[in-house]
Order: sequence, then C-alpha cells, then structure tokens
Amino acid sequence: MIKTLFYCCITAFVFAACSKSNSGTQSCQPASVASEKNAMAAYCTANGINYQTDTSGIMYQIINPGTGATPTLNSRIFITYSGKLLNGTTFDAQTNAAQTGWLLSSLIPGWQIALPFIKKGGEIKIVIPSSLAYGCTGAGPIPPNAPLFFDINLVDVQ
Repeated sequence: MIKTLFYCCITAFVFAACSKSNSGTQSCQPASVASEKNAMAAYCTANGINYQTDTSGIMYQIINPGTGATPTLNSRIFITYSGKLLNGTTFDAQTNAAQTGWLLSSLIPGWQIALPFIKKGGEIKIVIPSSLAYGCTGAGPIPPNAPLFFDINLVDVQ
C-alpha cells in the first residue's frame, strides 16, 4: 500500500513538473498583424507619416528613395536610425553609421522587408508589426507584442 502511494505521488509530481514547463512555452502568444493594424495606423496619423502598407503589414513612408545600390539580404548595410515604441519611447538610436555595418539577413524580418524599398542614400520611416520585430518574447526594453517605429537613413550598401 505504501509503495503504491509512493508511486502515485511520484507520478503526480512528474506530471505537475511537465505541466509547468509546458505552460511557460504556451504563455507566448504572438499578436496578429490585424490586431495591431489600428494602433499602427493611429501612430502614423499622429506623427504625420503618410504611409503605404506592404502585404506583410508593414506601414512605411519613403522620405528619400536614394540613388545608389539597393540592399539585398546578403548586403552589409551602414545606417543611422532611431527606434521607438508606439508610445513614443525611444529604445534605440544610432547616429554613427560606421558603428553599424550589419548583414541585412541578420536583422529583424521587418527591416529585411522594408530596407530594399530604398537605395543607398535613402530614408524610410517604417512601422513594423510585432510579428516582424521581436514577437511575443520582446527584447531588452522592447516588451512582448510591441509594434515598432523606425526612422532609417541608408548611408551605405556593400
């Protein structure tokens, strides 16, 4: 009898532990592009962004199309930029393009989609759905399911 009770307790403990570890992964629920569309459009309107919408859900305004090379996923890009949450909080900025030089393929999907809309020397404002940024996990000061705004100057493309 004691042996049976012991095995029942162990089995219950194992199932409880498995249940807890699975619930942690299930708590990350990505927001849909459609659920963020109104907030993104409101941000654009409030900030004077005369946007177009890409099929991916990215809203963008090309300020200057540029005249140089168009970046591809294999390009190394040198940029200046600022990044904000839709509440206006700046979470990142870079004013020295020499400190960038990143492969476009290593960056968030929203940048991979939007930066080829301009050429070297161009500027673009983009509002990216969270699913094309840092998703339901967030990153550093960026909370989960946060659509993001970027103002990007494409200084060089290699």
